[in-house]
Amino acid sequence: MNPEPVNAYDILRFWDLLTRSRNRALLLDYDGTLAPFRVERDKAVPYFGVRKILEKIIVTGGCRVVVISGRSVEDLLPLLGLQVTPEIWGAHGRERLYADGEYQFLPVGAKADKALKEVLGWAKTSGLESYCELKPGCIAFHVRGLLPEKAEEILTQVRSVSSSLEQGHGVGLHSFDGGLEIRAEGCHKGQAVETIFQESGPDIVAAYLGDDRTDEDAFRAIKGRGVGVLVRSELRTTEADLWIKPPEELLQFLSEWARACNKGQGSRGRAGIEKA
Repeated sequence: MNPEPVNAYDILRFWDLLTRSRNRALLLDYDGTLAPFRVERDKAVPYFGVRKILEKIIVTGGCRVVVISGRSVEDLLPLLGLQVTPEIWGAHGRERLYADGEYQFLPVGAKADKALKEVLGWAKTSGLESYCELKPGCIAFHVRGLLPEKAEEILTQVRSVSSSLEQGHGVGLHSFDGGLEIRAEGCHKGQAVETIFQESGPDIVAAYLGDDRTDEDAFRAIKGRGVGVLVRSELRTTEADLWIKPPEELLQFLSEWARACNKGQGSRGRAGIEKA
């Protein structure tokens, strides 16, 4: 429970606006939001029931469904497992797969590319290659499932190598739930949200659902123009407007969204959804 809301938000008014709107956008993080975290990252499939609801929303129409993730597009597609592919922004927005199949990629600058190659070389010589994940414009170091001492040892080394990179290298160090990543500058989830709003017009009714620190840029971008929804079992300090717990309250939120798209009206039950 969240006894002291920090961000007041009128969810009843939002559902009413969504029901009446013909310009909707449902923006979704993946890991920790649509799917539970897994040590075996290739097995992190969506919570049971999520695929069915998302497919219903996509097929019904009247809503732009977008997945915005730190994962690569190539990694996301088989995990999502949807019959109809939504728009996907991968690698924190560096990749973009349109719903019609068109693919775009924002190239990494020369300095950042050089720095990332240096980090990868260091990881190999330091025996940390098995903990790192190569993504477009990013190298992530995963420590989920490790003993706390081992995890901290690895993260300390990553922080050290990041700080040793020469100034102006074009990359930054970012934390996420389960590790650290060294990422080329110029892309974050908030920028993807900004682009979607620019493309969709001023009458868009939108929500962004996320769980991690990397989602805070998106929460800030949607602030005052839609609803940011923190999806976590425990509340943390956040720029989001609402807090829901997965999977039950996540399924409830998505089901309510589907009803709005399908009928233009729906149940007004809101049990379990709390202001963040």
